[in-house]
Amino acid sequence: MTDLSELLDARNHHISNSLSIGHGKPLHIVKGEMQYLYSSDGTRFLDLVNNVCHVGHCHPKVVAAGQKQMEILSTNTRYIYDGLTDYVSRLASTLPDGLDVGFMVNSGSEANELAIRLARAHTGNHDMLVADGGYHGNTSMLVQLSPYKFLGPGGKGVSEPWVHVVPVPDEYRRAGVDYEQEMQEVISDAGNVAGFLIEPMLSCAGQIPLPDGYLKLAKTYTKEAGGLLIVDEVQVGFGRFGTHMWAFESQDVVPDIVVLGKSIGNGHPMAAVFTTKEIASSLGEMEWFSSTGGNPVSCAIGNAVMDVIEDEDLQEQAKEHGEYFLSGLCKLKESCPVIGDVRGRGLFIGIEFVHDRITLEPNAEEAERVVREMRDLGILLSTDGPHHNVIKIKPPMVLTRHDIDMTLECLNGVLSRNGD
Repeated sequence: MTDLSELLDARNHHISNSLSIGHGKPLHIVKGEMQYLYSSDGTRFLDLVNNVCHVGHCHPKVVAAGQKQMEILSTNTRYIYDGLTDYVSRLASTLPDGLDVGFMVNSGSEANELAIRLARAHTGNHDMLVADGGYHGNTSMLVQLSPYKFLGPGGKGVSEPWVHVVPVPDEYRRAGVDYEQEMQEVISDAGNVAGFLIEPMLSCAGQIPLPDGYLKLAKTYTKEAGGLLIVDEVQVGFGRFGTHMWAFESQDVVPDIVVLGKSIGNGHPMAAVFTTKEIASSLGEMEWFSSTGGNPVSCAIGNAVMDVIEDEDLQEQAKEHGEYFLSGLCKLKESCPVIGDVRGRGLFIGIEFVHDRITLEPNAEEAERVVREMRDLGILLSTDGPHHNVIKIKPPMVLTRHDIDMTLECLNGVLSRNGD
């Protein structure tokens, strides 16, 4: 096995340093198994941040489905094969009636790009609305539409006149604010728009739940401005909320376009856009095609992921385990003044660290210390939010109650030793 120092030398030589290394120090990971990752020295880590491997790292049913299909056929969607229609129909059945037409692609970035293209083609408008703190992909256009990037380190601020940023509806840091009025003002100033691209829980902004009814208002005001509501479910969807298959359903609203990604392939590069037949037809005579989006191997893997979610009742498990996890974290908060807020739903949780619960001054140093010391105890966490003071928890859905108990015990020890 290659020595870690050799790997780092090669990485530094051939890979841009803009691709950062996670968890504070290099981890030489050689194996994944369900909710665990294993390093080259045999250390087992509980993975609490990898929402890409939705049903578990290397889930045997998903692996077997991909292997079997690779031995039979892998081609493109210009041919007719059962896997594509079966899978797209099955995905559509999880969405509200009317969102019947699916486009299969390879990443959330591709999917969000296509969603915006559809919105512009359908409405004839160009401008876009996004929520502050949002992140929607790594293409040039999506970086321009991601305040998390253009207002973050290395960003140049809002430089595109067609981008309009709605203030983040953060009920912890901005309690008492009239979010509806803020949204109305931004949309009014924007004029005609193509769409409002937003997550049903803001992930990179710090795991921030939307206020009740927020998405319904967003759809109403966006429609009045000539645009469509585009919901980005890439990080929070597919049963992770527990109470619903898709997080937007908790807001009692039906989006015009839904973007899916990450979890649907369990680590295999897959994403999708679903919308109505009317909106899908807006592309007109310009053909749409993806060389590998929706290929037979991807569809087989996607179907296997859905089998696992259903067979192992992972949505209900996310609900029960999420409630248990949140309850334990809230008890920790009572004795740890550095924890300002605990929030989330299902297995999508944020822990915000502050210096003072009155001033809410962000405490990134404490959040980073906790991440570092938890890593040394074999538990992988990470920080997010504009101040990087929010520890995010979004593990594989196969997390067990034992894993949660161990995490809470270790967190309690780490916070008790060095907490403010």
